[in-house]
Amino acid sequence: MEFKCVHCNINITNIDKSVSFYQKALGLKVERTKEASDGSFILTYLGDGISNFQIELTWLKDHPQPYELGENESHICFEVDDFDQAYQLHKEMGCICFENKAMGLYFINDPDDYWIEIIPKK
Repeated sequence: MEFKCVHCNINITNIDKSVSFYQKALGLKVERTKEASDGSFILTYLGDGISNFQIELTWLKDHPQPYELGENESHICFEVDDFDQAYQLHKEMGCICFENKAMGLYFINDPDDYWIEIIPKK
């Protein structure tokens, strides 16, 4: 039996703001979108153009309030080929929320406060 990692879901409160963030901060591109015929939800799948893995942004019409993220220990990790340039971009965007210089990594947070780990390419 083989399992393949396909996507990770993130529930969001503002589709335009979130898509814009993921495009600017991580260079992701919208690969497909699915909208409910009754307007109750929009699913937007973002990809990096390198791997087949996607982030699924889920917007729910009846959930305008912020999501409860608990202790916010869950995260998605991105590897970047130019760590210093990425760090500078994220610093300018004001989205760096935690740094661990000893481990050589940092985290950014998206508009809904999900954390994303950034590590240098090995």
